[in-house]
Amino acid sequence: MKKISSLLAASLPFVAFAHPGHGGTDGYTIIHYFSEPQHALISLGVMAVAIVFIVRERNKKKA
Repeated sequence: MKKISSLLAASLPFVAFAHPGHGGTDGYTIIHYFSEPQHALISLGVMAVAIVFIVRERNKKKA
């Protein structure tokens, strides 16, 4: 598990990307993070993983 975690952490810079709008008009505001599709897709993915993890943990405790 440590090897997988290390590999994922090491590969993060390769999957990160920047898009226009940072530091420009409304770059570093909270509205930017809710209005840009790139941020919304990542946020939805993180929330989906978190929900799956929470449901799985609750089911383990019930069993």
